[in-house]
Amino acid sequence: MTQPEEAGQPTGRSISLDCPAKINLRLKVGPSRDEWGSRHQLDTIYSAISLHDRVDLTLREPGSGFALTLEGDHLGDLADGHADPKANLAVKALLALAGTTGHQPDVSIHITKRIPVGAGLAGGSTDAAGTLLGLNKLWGLGLPMTSLEPIAADLGADLPFCLHGGICKGADFGQKLTPLDTHSTEVARLTETGLTGHMLIGAYEKELSTARVYRTFDEVGAGHNDLNDLELAACTLHPRSGLALDLARGFGAGPAFISGSGPSVVAMVPEGDRAATLKAIWEREGAVDWIIEADSPVAPVVRPVSVTH
Repeated sequence: MTQPEEAGQPTGRSISLDCPAKINLRLKVGPSRDEWGSRHQLDTIYSAISLHDRVDLTLREPGSGFALTLEGDHLGDLADGHADPKANLAVKALLALAGTTGHQPDVSIHITKRIPVGAGLAGGSTDAAGTLLGLNKLWGLGLPMTSLEPIAADLGADLPFCLHGGICKGADFGQKLTPLDTHSTEVARLTETGLTGHMLIGAYEKELSTARVYRTFDEVGAGHNDLNDLELAACTLHPRSGLALDLARGFGAGPAFISGSGPSVVAMVPEGDRAATLKAIWEREGAVDWIIEADSPVAPVVRPVSVTH
């Protein structure tokens, strides 16, 4: 698996990164654990996909503090001009890394959102991971992944994966990673069962709170034979996701499942006529609000695309 570029000496005052979304090819949920802050035990397989946010980081004058700006068509709650910027995961990543390394957080963060907000696609997590990777380079820290991962894990269970990309197993509360080589027998088995390659993502204007989905999971449990144990909980809270899954399965697409804690729906389907047909079915039945085409896996998850002096 290709890793993001190693950070070296500062190369300029700004850097841009492409930060891909993730899906869970499998998500098995165990009991919550007090030692993990009541987070649930997870057995999951993460895969990065070719749907990206862009994060631009620019150094500011010393003592000026941080700034956050966002743009995009589907910002959800992030469009609220009264939202506390310190609640944004990318800002939390900036402040955490600054506190750990002794740097002042004099950085401007601009995020171009293409990943739907609150959709179970790790949009916030991948932006934060991109911020950690970008600052590691921009500040010339040279920190290895083993130093960045604990900072990431404190911010979110799937955030350490977003530092890596490709396909990884996730254990404990999702932060303990085992990268899978794309040529391994395990990935070959995933491919044989239709869990890699082209997909349609059915996305929604409505967001789902991850905490609320887990609370509902604690009440209703997992469905039978679901790839994602959170599917029943997510569909209970957002029935249109269940409709989109039923239509995809009835159409005869490949595996179809809820992404993360939902409400987004993933249907693995070949590119071309079959994808076009399923899109038409979803649109005709009003099962989704908009449709995104993507491929998986992709690596690296976060990639510097430009540095300006």
